[in-house]
Amino acid sequence: METWLAIASKRDTRDYADTPIPRDVEHRILDAGRVSGSSQNKQRWEFVVVESKRQELSECVYAPRNVATAQLVVAIVGGAAGFDVGRASQNMMVAAWDAGVASCPNGIRDAEGAAEICGGEVKMILSFGYPAKARDVGARTADEWSARAKREPFDELVRRV
Repeated sequence: METWLAIASKRDTRDYADTPIPRDVEHRILDAGRVSGSSQNKQRWEFVVVESKRQELSECVYAPRNVATAQLVVAIVGGAAGFDVGRASQNMMVAAWDAGVASCPNGIRDAEGAAEICGGEVKMILSFGYPAKARDVGARTADEWSARAKREPFDELVRRV
């Protein structure tokens, strides 16, 4: 998938199919996080794949179903600052979408519980899975996806000084 098409067509998805994510696709998603830029290249993170404790972790987010029904759950753990966490998260979600895997970031309701499950301070919990309702990304151009996004108009968000 072309990069602009992946970015413009990516939508947070909370309904996942039961289809497992192949290990090579999972590896690519995680590697996209690994190669993300970070402040002073300190890479103050660890990517924890939550498998056996997925149900418990689902109770630590605001929308438990997102995590409970996902085929892959990744917690970003450690001392990375918000900006770096965002960069790694977005890299993983766009890499996933390039492979047809949908995703959603999840707000953490119980930070202490999440830390206990994941073995450290959890900065982000990402859920991944093939979408329950298939989307034909190629049915529109990237510019058409962009125009249909429920976002503020370009001219209202961009200005020059």
